[in-house]
Amino acid sequence: MTPDRRSRSAPRWDILTVGDATTDVFIRLSGAHVRIHEAGGEQWMDLPFGGKVPFDYALTVEAGGCAANVAVGVARLGLSVAIAAHAGSDQAGRDMQGALDREGVDTHLVRFDPGRPSNRNFVLWFGEDRTILVHHQIYDYHWPHLSPREVPRWVYLSSVGSDAAEYYDEIVAWLDSEPHVALAFQPGTFQIAQGTTVLREVYRRAHVLVCNREEAVEIGGADHADVGAILESLHRLGPAIVAVTDGHAGAYASDGSRRYRVSCYPDPVRPVERTGAGDAFAAAFVAALVRGEPVDIALAWAPVNAMSVVQDVGSQTGLLSVSEILGHLKRAPESYAVTSW
Repeated sequence: MTPDRRSRSAPRWDILTVGDATTDVFIRLSGAHVRIHEAGGEQWMDLPFGGKVPFDYALTVEAGGCAANVAVGVARLGLSVAIAAHAGSDQAGRDMQGALDREGVDTHLVRFDPGRPSNRNFVLWFGEDRTILVHHQIYDYHWPHLSPREVPRWVYLSSVGSDAAEYYDEIVAWLDSEPHVALAFQPGTFQIAQGTTVLREVYRRAHVLVCNREEAVEIGGADHADVGAILESLHRLGPAIVAVTDGHAGAYASDGSRRYRVSCYPDPVRPVERTGAGDAFAAAFVAALVRGEPVDIALAWAPVNAMSVVQDVGSQTGLLSVSEILGHLKRAPESYAVTSW
């Protein structure tokens, strides 16, 4: 659905991100006790079973998860942003709120469910990559009552727990009552697993859909080898604009009439840790669109943000400002360019 650009009073926020927040605990594994091998076309991590495995150190990111990462990302890019999330009534939940407050994210729509713990992920970090142990608590999801002044220009929806069907219905009903609000959708693991039939109305209402190539194949059912068919399969679900990341191969985007591709922005040095690269990409892509940039410019911004995030530990330290992204683009090699096809 194309955003309605009828004149109206200035909204309080450019973007309201929606999804679960989590504490991310990064555990740096020692190479002496880890073995990586391939089986069935996938890489597997082996650890000794039944004993004690030393690790190098641990680092905690107080407010992670897709919605929080994107909220921080778009705040760094100069947009006003709030987050609607659920957390437990514990210290971890309060710490999440405090961390987002310090980044300039409005957190007054964060709800603390009494008697339930906050989400916590454990990131087993080895080399430059990681395996994440995830668990989403089941919260009492309800769409907040927004005053007319609180209606944002965009809503950004991502990962929530597995038992949230009524929550999606509430979100879609509210969005349909506010046709001028654009929806960006970055489906999480549970949302993809639920399939497009269950979330038909979310996909239908989305103006922008962001995912990686493997997720796109699962969502749309197209042949993994045919990028054009993948993009078309996503458009058929409803989104006007789709963006698909493809690891080291770069990324693709389409507005339904024009298709674009871009390579990865070159890493200045070897990546440190890859958590949050997809969220950084999505934050920059959507923020550029919110700021009025065309799809090809948004696709140029996004890999720069992703490149920067993997140069640090965690999903937020390396997130860039607009001036920093533009600086990188000015210094980009000639090989880094968005092309149409």
